[in-house]
Amino acid sequence: MLLLPAGVTALLLLSPASVPVQAAAGTPDGFASVSGGTTGGAAGPTVTVTTGADLARYAGANTPYTIMVSGRVSVGGMVTVVANKSILGAGPTAEITGGGLQLGTTTRPGNNVIIRNITFSGAPDDSISVTNGAHHVWIDHNEFLPAYDGSLDIKRKSTFVTVSWNRFRGTDKTMLLGHSDTFTADVGYLKVTYHHNYFDGSHQRHPRVRFGEPVHVYNNYYRNAGLYGIASTENAGVVAEGNYFENVAHPCHSTGGYAESNPGRLVQRANVFVNSGPCEAGGTVAEPAGYYSYQLDPASSVPSLVTAGAGVGRL
Repeated sequence: MLLLPAGVTALLLLSPASVPVQAAAGTPDGFASVSGGTTGGAAGPTVTVTTGADLARYAGANTPYTIMVSGRVSVGGMVTVVANKSILGAGPTAEITGGGLQLGTTTRPGNNVIIRNITFSGAPDDSISVTNGAHHVWIDHNEFLPAYDGSLDIKRKSTFVTVSWNRFRGTDKTMLLGHSDTFTADVGYLKVTYHHNYFDGSHQRHPRVRFGEPVHVYNNYYRNAGLYGIASTENAGVVAEGNYFENVAHPCHSTGGYAESNPGRLVQRANVFVNSGPCEAGGTVAEPAGYYSYQLDPASSVPSLVTAGAGVGRL
């Protein structure tokens, strides 16, 4: 019998067989699959949470858990998520609102974490922050509504992350990769795969990259981006392939730098540009195929594939 921590009540404990199919299906690919892969909380029990307090208690526990988020869960500020956790939406109505998830602290790493099938709304800071050396993280089939700061930031020596099949609706600072222009400790880390994400009227940072290499951005659908698509800066190395840019004035920044940041490197191939500007590219970049295998969909099919498959309830 699993003993609940003191103060936690009315939690439904589920056997692995009773986890909803849409939350349990699939395995990580891209960088989250390398060097042993990402299993999340599979080694521990499964619990269902309906309150922010319960979510924080289990996300911060020092043992593995699969945490099923049921319905709309309100949190205050950032909830700390430590190692060996799966945080999964129990059906298409799962939502975390009023705050976000921070993977790891300086003393408690957020390694081996899976986040799937959840809508994030109303965060007063970031919706998800992967930080402080977190590695082996899979963020898949979520939906992001505008947050005060970033929707999904990855920084401070974090690495081996895959961001796949998510929908970003009207977000501004969508995805930062790399803490700052002066945080050179990120060199050698920030190996991230972004694929089959739907940037739906979002503004910028899809992603904005500093230092990371290789950063693999493939088969994403950029629709009506307000400012730009991808920015490679501070000698980052980005491979952008098979993406579909529609109504994006500036699909890629790289050799000219961006804002206050110095230039980066970007290789672009097999992308489609519809009513969009050119993709600024240049330099050589380490190939993602040296780390993992992947199947590239034709860019022309990306809008239909991604609109049908990205977001919550689409697993």
